[in-house]
Amino acid sequence: MRRHRRELLTERVGQWWPGRRGRTLALTAALQAAVGCGWPVVPGARALRGPACSCPDRLCPTPGAHPCDPPLEAATTDPRMVRHWWERRAPGAPVLAATGRSLCAVSLPRPAGPWLLRHLDEIGVPYGPVLGTPGRFVLLTAPYTLPELGALLAERPWVPGVLRYHGAGGYLVLPPSRTGEGQVHWVRRPGPGRPWLPEVGTLLGGLITASAVTLPYC
Repeated sequence: MRRHRRELLTERVGQWWPGRRGRTLALTAALQAAVGCGWPVVPGARALRGPACSCPDRLCPTPGAHPCDPPLEAATTDPRMVRHWWERRAPGAPVLAATGRSLCAVSLPRPAGPWLLRHLDEIGVPYGPVLGTPGRFVLLTAPYTLPELGALLAERPWVPGVLRYHGAGGYLVLPPSRTGEGQVHWVRRPGPGRPWLPEVGTLLGGLITASAVTLPYC
């Protein structure tokens, strides 16, 4: 019995404290996002096996995919604070980028993602970095406000309900983070320096078309 309990404890500690490579990758990603891209970041809760979450909510619906302690409002681009968080306070923790100040995003279900990117390339609409999660493609955009987004959507005769908008007060889970659903990765990585981000209005037509073509019941 004691051995079994010790094995369980060792397994759980391993979930909270990733290996050296995992800690290094997380720190590097956090610094690149904060310093290289200028995106405010904060460490997120960790996804455990089960699936479960390291946050206090035993029934957490989004394990490893949300802020906890520190809160989202603490997100920063200060490299000293980033190093403190990922070296001392939360080594290997998921990297979350706060949306609203320096970047926003719009996403659609993953099955429509490859078609959308091919379509944007074909019609010559430039787009920036793209995130891939187990369930969605997330296109990063320049910051927008809720009134600005509302005005753009009001101009459209129809907007699919499957689109999600990641604006002020929200966040994105960045690679190499892993959530309860699986790994987050770059479909299209940011370029060197501060990445260019498109205005959300330039992408809406393609997003709507992709949803209509590939997701007939959206």
